[in-house]
Amino acid sequence: MLLRQLAHSRAGDKGDISNISVIAYDRNDYALLLRALTPERVRQHFAGIVHGEVTRHELPHLGALNFVMQRALGGGVTRSLALDAHGKSLSGLMLALELELED
Repeated sequence: MLLRQLAHSRAGDKGDISNISVIAYDRNDYALLLRALTPERVRQHFAGIVHGEVTRHELPHLGALNFVMQRALGGGVTRSLALDAHGKSLSGLMLALELELED
């Protein structure tokens, strides 16, 4: 199952940092997101793009997780030669993450 089936996302960027929030459509799926979206799993999903630390912040009252990804934008929006590799593009990539669900 792809993450986009359970959640939507919002993103932003500042310098070389991408900030992506993942918000469950249904609060009942928040526990599943907590288990499946570890910082390590997110960093693995963004291999080759994120070259720094990934930090997860939990927002249970919103049914959301916020990921701060260091060294994620090729030096920053104004320094990168990449086409639109900014927060909004990365939030779309986040939603393509394949969830590994337990049976």
